[in-house]
Amino acid sequence: MSQIIKAIIVDDEALSREALRNALAGYNDVELLQECPNGIEGLQAIQKHSPDVVFLDIQMPKLDGFDVVELLGDNEPVIVFVTAHDDYALQAFEAQAMDYLLKPVNKERLKKTIERLRIRLQSSNDQSLKKLVVSHQNQQAPLTRILIRDGMNVSIIPTEDIIYIEASDDYVTLFTLRESYLKYDRMSRLEQMLDPQYFCRIHRSYILNIKYLQKIEPYTKDSRVAILNNGVSLPISRSGYSRLNNFL
Repeated sequence: MSQIIKAIIVDDEALSREALRNALAGYNDVELLQECPNGIEGLQAIQKHSPDVVFLDIQMPKLDGFDVVELLGDNEPVIVFVTAHDDYALQAFEAQAMDYLLKPVNKERLKKTIERLRIRLQSSNDQSLKKLVVSHQNQQAPLTRILIRDGMNVSIIPTEDIIYIEASDDYVTLFTLRESYLKYDRMSRLEQMLDPQYFCRIHRSYILNIKYLQKIEPYTKDSRVAILNNGVSLPISRSGYSRLNNFL
């Protein structure tokens, strides 16, 4: 008896979901667990059901397909991307050997995808999803928002709302006027991805949004601190002061 492939569809277009659902109905070894109209519900469904494969639309409001993959972390199922038109995405999929379907879904192309899935699920999942997400983010840089996942909850933080970022081992903490958010990420990556017109690495542990800088004050003979609009003081290293001078 062949293995049952447990699947989820994530697509904001009802007609696209219906077309793919009808196409998948022709496969006795594919069980459709849930259809989701957006990325947030898709993340919740993936966490709830632990599917073997997710047919994931790329272009969706709020969270697109790349956002969903980023938030999945290390326990992602096999991803089959679905897209109507995205030349960059198709090039990236080809480079990383990702499987994808073009809308409207062609039955022969879907047949090949299901055949690949049957083989892949018998072996380890060797998808290079992290490389794909990083490649996409580099293409989209500078970041205009940062995504935070906490269990079933997803927060979308506009970068313009970030006052400063603090490093904490393998995590970073993003501070806004209202609250703070902990994210598993590297300070060096964020430094490269944020807009250099507004964000400055003032210390090995701090990145500052200069819009919120009120003044710089001496701390000791050879050190300085940044005083922010909300009263917070952050240390400035020598190299950080040199970089900060480029903004002032």
